Amino acid sequence: MQTLAVDIASTFIDDAAALVTGLGRALLKFAMAPIDRIANACDIAGVLTERRATFRMWRANRARARRDGRRFSLLGRLSPFRHLAHLT
Repeated sequence: MQTLAVDIASTFIDDAAALVTGLGRALLKFAMAPIDRIANACDIAGVLTERRATFRMWRANRARARRDGRRFSLLGRLSPFRHLAHLT
């Protein structure tokens, strides 16, 4: 019974951390919007668009490598040992 309580508490803490992270990213995007507009207006040589495209390709390759490296778990996100996946 204690492990169920700990698992529920850790899930709540994980969800709260994800919520705070998401709100922080939204606020940062809102605050940086005017600066991004100025930077895009001043980007004559297309350096910013090239860097963004390179970053998107890198992120897609990284996500694909993660998907290919993971095995399908029967419990998936509900497993109490999900945080120990990096040890295997």
